[in-house]
Amino acid sequence: MDYKNAGVDIEAGYRSVELMKEHVRRTMRPEVLTGIGGFSGAFSMEAFKHMEKPTLVSGTDGVGTKLKLAFLMNRHNTVGIDCVAMCVNDIACAGGEPLFFLDYIACGRNVPERIAAIVSGVAEGCSQAGAALIGGETAEMPGFYPVDEYDLAGFAVGVVDEKDLITGASVKPGDVLVGMASSGVHSNGFSLVRKVFTMKEEYMNTHFESLGRTLGEALIEPTKIYVKALRTVKEAGVAIKGCSHITGGGFYENIPRMLPEGVRAQVKKDSYPVPPIFKMLAVDGRIEEQMMYNTFNMGIGMVMAVDPAQADACMAAVREAGETPYLIGEVRAGEKGVDVC
Repeated sequence: MDYKNAGVDIEAGYRSVELMKEHVRRTMRPEVLTGIGGFSGAFSMEAFKHMEKPTLVSGTDGVGTKLKLAFLMNRHNTVGIDCVAMCVNDIACAGGEPLFFLDYIACGRNVPERIAAIVSGVAEGCSQAGAALIGGETAEMPGFYPVDEYDLAGFAVGVVDEKDLITGASVKPGDVLVGMASSGVHSNGFSLVRKVFTMKEEYMNTHFESLGRTLGEALIEPTKIYVKALRTVKEAGVAIKGCSHITGGGFYENIPRMLPEGVRAQVKKDSYPVPPIFKMLAVDGRIEEQMMYNTFNMGIGMVMAVDPAQADACMAAVREAGETPYLIGEVRAGEKGVDVC
């Protein structure tokens, strides 16, 4: 008996590392002090000594049951972008600059080419965010995961000068809400998605005129990474008073997280176009409107609260960064919360 007979192929692990190295290399930043394959990753903070009070911000998340779609479609090179996005967007909406990322892949069987495809997506997400893929772990766990399935999670660290933290404390009545368009469902709500749609390969490959592509292509579209857009807004001199990443819990859970007590957000439903995938979900699943806004991003992946005098400059900066902005509402006095009307 040996480890391979027990279900763990050490040679496949070595092969996976070799295949992923080319993807990892393109994420490197000058602050990275260690190479690929060490026991830990080292990152120099020397470049941030100019900050008055350098503050680390962190985030961790996974892709969730969207992975079931990747298994069904046998498409593994985009879920890594989702994983990075879920972590770095949280850091960015606190005002932080993502510095480095670590991934964790647990699988039933190590297929080197598949692991490399997953890491290629992680590397692409890191490149979009300007973060170094500084380390990670691939755990082969036969008997725990099915042989053709895996889980993917990650952890990111960023930095911000304490005075530049976006806390929401200064949000006040009269401020406006600027939303940035999402790319679709992103990585939240897929447990409901999988109940609404028939999770069969043939159905996922069905082309729908309303979507302009197959259902599978619309659903697996990776999560937007808003790091560049938020940085561009800041560089334009716009003060982002509050910022909310619209993830699980949709509008109703996430927008209040950026509000202080005594103010209430009002989001106008007709202020932007809701992507057709959400309309399809609502109709096919017979999902009530409030539940849609309480589960999905409904086409808005990031919301900023800014002074109305800076709204135009904010939207111009978002466009400059290649994203699509919408003026979606305002802040009013009232009990902390959000109205979607």
